[in-house]
Amino acid sequence: MIVIIAALFGINPGKILNQGGSQPAQQAPTSTAATNDPQVDFVAAVLGDTEDVWSAYFKEHGGQQYQEPHLVLFSGVVQSACGMAQSATGPFYCPLDGKVYIDLEFFRELKQRFQAPGDFAQAYVIAHEVGHHVQNLLGTSDKVHSAQERGTERQANELSVRLELQADCYAGIWAHNAQKMKNILEPGDVEEALNAASAIGDDRLQQQSRGRVTPDSFTHGSSAQRVSWFKRGFEGGDLQSCDTFR
Repeated sequence: MIVIIAALFGINPGKILNQGGSQPAQQAPTSTAATNDPQVDFVAAVLGDTEDVWSAYFKEHGGQQYQEPHLVLFSGVVQSACGMAQSATGPFYCPLDGKVYIDLEFFRELKQRFQAPGDFAQAYVIAHEVGHHVQNLLGTSDKVHSAQERGTERQANELSVRLELQADCYAGIWAHNAQKMKNILEPGDVEEALNAASAIGDDRLQQQSRGRVTPDSFTHGSSAQRVSWFKRGFEGGDLQSCDTFR
Protein backbone atom coordinates (compact mmCIF):
# COMPACT_ATOMS: atom_id res chain seq x y z
CA MET A 1 0.00 0.00 0.00
CA ILE A 2 2.87 2.39 0.74
CA VAL A 3 4.20 1.95 -2.80
CA ILE A 4 0.76 2.52 -4.28
CA ILE A 5 0.32 5.79 -2.43
CA ALA A 6 3.86 6.98 -2.98
CA ALA A 7 3.82 6.71 -6.73
CA LEU A 8 0.14 7.22 -7.26
CA PHE A 9 0.00 10.97 -7.05
CA GLY A 10 3.37 11.87 -8.33
CA ILE A 11 6.29 11.36 -5.99
CA ASN A 12 9.45 11.28 -8.10
CA PRO A 13 9.01 7.85 -9.75
CA GLY A 14 12.75 7.46 -10.21
CA LYS A 15 13.14 7.12 -6.45
CA ILE A 16 10.71 4.23 -6.43
CA LEU A 17 11.21 2.50 -9.75
CA ASN A 18 15.01 2.48 -9.72
CA GLN A 19 15.68 1.26 -6.22
CA GLY A 20 18.52 -1.22 -6.12
CA GLY A 21 20.79 0.69 -8.48
CA SER A 22 19.21 -0.21 -11.80
CA GLN A 23 19.72 2.30 -14.59
CA PRO A 24 16.79 4.14 -16.18
CA ALA A 25 15.70 2.66 -19.47
CA GLN A 26 16.25 4.71 -22.61
CA GLN A 27 13.04 3.58 -24.27
CA ALA A 28 9.49 3.54 -22.96
CA PRO A 29 7.47 1.05 -24.97
CA THR A 30 3.75 1.36 -24.56
CA SER A 31 1.96 -1.50 -22.87
CA THR A 32 -1.70 -1.73 -23.68
CA ALA A 33 -4.76 -2.02 -21.52
CA ALA A 34 -7.96 -3.69 -22.66
CA THR A 35 -9.25 -1.62 -25.57
CA ASN A 36 -12.85 -2.61 -24.83
CA ASP A 37 -12.70 -1.00 -21.38
CA PRO A 38 -14.93 2.11 -21.50
CA GLN A 39 -12.48 3.85 -19.23
CA VAL A 40 -9.98 4.00 -22.10
CA ASP A 41 -12.17 6.53 -23.89
CA PHE A 42 -12.79 8.39 -20.64
CA VAL A 43 -9.09 8.76 -19.82
CA ALA A 44 -8.35 9.88 -23.38
CA ALA A 45 -11.14 12.46 -23.20
CA VAL A 46 -9.90 13.90 -19.91
CA LEU A 47 -6.35 14.06 -21.20
CA GLY A 48 -7.65 15.84 -24.30
CA ASP A 49 -9.40 18.38 -22.08
CA THR A 50 -6.18 19.02 -20.15
CA GLU A 51 -4.35 19.56 -23.44
CA ASP A 52 -6.94 22.09 -24.60
CA VAL A 53 -6.83 23.96 -21.30
CA TRP A 54 -3.08 24.09 -20.88
CA SER A 55 -2.45 24.86 -24.56
CA ALA A 56 -4.75 27.87 -24.31
CA TYR A 57 -3.25 28.89 -20.97
CA PHE A 58 0.36 28.73 -22.20
CA LYS A 59 -0.55 30.70 -25.33
CA GLU A 60 -2.42 33.36 -23.38
CA HIS A 61 0.27 33.73 -20.73
CA GLY A 62 3.52 34.43 -22.52
CA GLY A 63 2.69 33.13 -25.97
CA GLN A 64 4.36 29.80 -25.31
CA GLN A 65 3.51 26.51 -26.96
CA TYR A 66 2.35 23.76 -24.62
CA GLN A 67 4.14 20.47 -25.16
CA GLU A 68 1.52 17.79 -24.67
CA PRO A 69 2.36 14.74 -22.57
CA HIS A 70 1.92 11.25 -23.96
CA LEU A 71 -0.45 8.78 -22.33
CA VAL A 72 0.50 5.18 -21.63
CA LEU A 73 -2.23 2.83 -20.47
CA PHE A 74 -0.80 -0.38 -19.11
CA SER A 75 -1.75 -3.52 -17.31
CA GLY A 76 0.54 -5.64 -15.18
CA VAL A 77 3.93 -4.13 -15.91
CA VAL A 78 5.37 -1.31 -18.00
CA GLN A 79 8.84 -0.03 -18.87
CA SER A 80 9.25 3.74 -18.60
CA ALA A 81 12.30 5.96 -18.92
CA CYS A 82 12.18 6.17 -15.12
CA GLY A 83 12.40 2.39 -14.79
CA MET A 84 10.14 -0.64 -14.63
CA ALA A 85 6.77 -0.25 -12.95
CA GLN A 86 4.12 -2.74 -11.92
CA SER A 87 0.41 -2.20 -11.47
CA ALA A 88 0.96 -1.76 -7.72
CA THR A 89 2.88 1.42 -8.50
CA GLY A 90 -0.32 3.18 -9.47
CA PRO A 91 -0.57 6.19 -11.83
CA PHE A 92 2.63 8.20 -12.22
CA TYR A 93 4.33 10.78 -14.40
CA CYS A 94 7.84 10.21 -15.69
CA PRO A 95 9.67 13.50 -16.38
CA LEU A 96 12.39 11.71 -18.33
CA ASP A 97 10.04 10.78 -21.18
CA GLY A 98 7.16 13.21 -20.58
CA LYS A 99 4.58 10.44 -20.28
CA VAL A 100 1.64 9.84 -17.95
CA TYR A 101 1.33 6.17 -17.02
CA ILE A 102 -2.01 4.82 -15.85
CA ASP A 103 -3.21 1.33 -15.04
CA LEU A 104 -6.99 1.42 -15.29
CA GLU A 105 -7.27 -1.07 -12.43
CA PHE A 106 -6.29 1.76 -10.11
CA PHE A 107 -9.58 3.52 -10.70
CA ARG A 108 -11.37 0.51 -9.26
CA GLU A 109 -9.04 0.74 -6.28
CA LEU A 110 -9.88 4.43 -5.94
CA LYS A 111 -13.56 3.60 -5.72
CA GLN A 112 -13.37 0.50 -3.54
CA ARG A 113 -10.29 0.84 -1.30
CA PHE A 114 -10.16 4.61 -0.99
CA GLN A 115 -13.93 5.16 -1.07
CA ALA A 116 -13.62 7.88 -3.69
CA PRO A 117 -16.05 6.97 -6.49
CA GLY A 118 -17.09 9.03 -9.50
CA ASP A 119 -15.80 10.09 -12.89
CA PHE A 120 -14.51 13.39 -11.61
CA ALA A 121 -12.49 11.68 -8.89
CA GLN A 122 -10.74 9.84 -11.72
CA ALA A 123 -10.39 13.05 -13.71
CA TYR A 124 -8.68 14.63 -10.70
CA VAL A 125 -6.09 11.83 -10.69
CA ILE A 126 -5.32 12.38 -14.37
CA ALA A 127 -5.22 16.17 -13.98
CA HIS A 128 -2.84 15.83 -11.02
CA GLU A 129 -0.39 13.80 -13.08
CA VAL A 130 -0.67 16.33 -15.90
CA GLY A 131 0.06 18.95 -13.25
CA HIS A 132 3.43 17.27 -12.75
CA HIS A 133 3.98 17.55 -16.51
CA VAL A 134 3.32 21.29 -16.30
CA GLN A 135 5.82 21.51 -13.43
CA ASN A 136 8.33 19.70 -15.60
CA LEU A 137 7.80 22.13 -18.50
CA LEU A 138 8.18 25.13 -16.20
CA GLY A 139 11.39 23.79 -14.68
CA THR A 140 9.92 23.46 -11.20
CA SER A 141 10.50 19.72 -10.96
CA ASP A 142 14.22 19.97 -11.72
CA LYS A 143 14.72 22.73 -9.16
CA VAL A 144 12.90 20.80 -6.46
CA HIS A 145 14.68 17.52 -7.13
CA SER A 146 18.06 19.29 -7.07
CA ALA A 147 17.18 20.90 -3.75
CA GLN A 148 16.04 17.55 -2.38
CA GLU A 149 19.39 15.97 -3.20
CA ARG A 150 21.20 18.72 -1.27
CA GLY A 151 18.96 18.68 1.77
CA THR A 152 18.13 16.38 4.64
CA GLU A 153 15.44 13.72 4.45
CA ARG A 154 13.05 15.96 6.34
CA GLN A 155 13.73 18.86 3.97
CA ALA A 156 13.29 16.55 0.99
CA ASN A 157 9.92 15.44 2.34
CA GLU A 158 8.82 19.04 2.85
CA LEU A 159 9.74 19.90 -0.72
CA SER A 160 7.92 16.81 -1.98
CA VAL A 161 4.78 17.92 -0.15
CA ARG A 162 4.99 21.37 -1.75
CA LEU A 163 5.46 19.82 -5.20
CA GLU A 164 2.50 17.49 -4.73
CA LEU A 165 0.22 20.21 -3.39
CA GLN A 166 1.09 22.38 -6.37
CA ALA A 167 0.11 19.53 -8.71
CA ASP A 168 -3.20 19.35 -6.83
CA CYS A 169 -3.59 23.09 -7.34
CA TYR A 170 -2.81 22.72 -11.04
CA ALA A 171 -5.54 20.08 -11.24
CA GLY A 172 -7.87 22.74 -9.84
CA ILE A 173 -6.69 25.20 -12.52
CA TRP A 174 -7.61 22.64 -15.16
CA ALA A 175 -11.10 22.16 -13.71
CA HIS A 176 -11.64 25.93 -13.49
CA ASN A 177 -10.63 26.62 -17.08
CA ALA A 178 -12.25 23.50 -18.53
CA GLN A 179 -15.52 24.67 -17.01
CA LYS A 180 -15.09 28.12 -18.60
CA MET A 181 -14.17 26.66 -21.98
CA LYS A 182 -16.50 23.69 -22.21
CA ASN A 183 -18.94 23.78 -19.28
CA ILE A 184 -17.89 20.27 -18.28
CA LEU A 185 -19.04 20.23 -14.66
CA GLU A 186 -22.13 18.47 -13.44
CA PRO A 187 -23.60 18.72 -9.93
CA GLY A 188 -21.38 16.87 -7.48
CA ASP A 189 -18.27 16.77 -9.69
CA VAL A 190 -16.16 19.12 -7.58
CA GLU A 191 -17.20 17.26 -4.45
CA GLU A 192 -15.97 14.01 -6.05
CA ALA A 193 -12.57 15.58 -6.70
CA LEU A 194 -12.38 16.97 -3.16
CA ASN A 195 -13.34 13.59 -1.73
CA ALA A 196 -10.55 11.93 -3.72
CA ALA A 197 -8.04 14.56 -2.59
CA SER A 198 -9.08 14.01 1.03
CA ALA A 199 -9.01 10.22 0.73
CA ILE A 200 -5.32 10.11 -0.17
CA GLY A 201 -3.97 12.64 2.33
CA ASP A 202 -0.86 11.43 4.17
CA ASP A 203 -2.48 11.76 7.57
CA ARG A 204 -5.50 9.65 6.67
CA LEU A 205 -3.40 6.98 4.96
CA GLN A 206 -0.92 6.79 7.85
CA GLN A 207 -3.73 6.54 10.38
CA GLN A 208 -5.31 3.72 8.39
CA SER A 209 -2.10 1.78 7.83
CA ARG A 210 -0.10 2.52 11.02
CA GLY A 211 -2.64 3.70 13.53
CA ARG A 212 -0.68 6.94 14.05
CA VAL A 213 0.32 10.06 12.13
CA THR A 214 3.92 11.31 11.71
CA PRO A 215 3.87 14.68 9.87
CA ASP A 216 7.65 14.75 9.35
CA SER A 217 7.30 11.77 7.02
CA PHE A 218 4.58 13.34 4.87
CA THR A 219 5.44 13.41 1.16
CA HIS A 220 2.13 14.48 -0.38
CA GLY A 221 0.35 16.59 2.23
CA SER A 222 -2.52 16.10 4.63
CA SER A 223 -6.10 15.60 3.51
CA ALA A 224 -6.94 19.17 4.47
CA GLN A 225 -3.96 20.54 2.55
CA ARG A 226 -4.75 18.59 -0.60
CA VAL A 227 -8.37 19.71 -0.53
CA SER A 228 -7.35 23.30 0.16
CA TRP A 229 -4.88 23.54 -2.70
CA PHE A 230 -7.20 21.95 -5.24
CA LYS A 231 -9.82 24.50 -4.20
CA ARG A 232 -7.32 27.35 -4.56
CA GLY A 233 -6.54 26.32 -8.11
CA PHE A 234 -10.20 25.85 -8.92
CA GLU A 235 -11.20 29.21 -7.49
CA GLY A 236 -8.22 31.19 -8.82
CA GLY A 237 -7.75 29.51 -12.18
CA ASP A 238 -4.14 30.65 -12.67
CA LEU A 239 -0.59 29.75 -11.71
CA GLN A 240 -0.34 32.68 -9.29
CA SER A 241 -2.89 30.90 -7.10
CA CYS A 242 -0.59 27.89 -6.77
CA ASP A 243 2.69 29.10 -5.25
CA THR A 244 3.11 26.40 -2.61
CA PHE A 245 6.77 27.27 -2.13
CA ARG A 246 6.22 30.60 -0.39
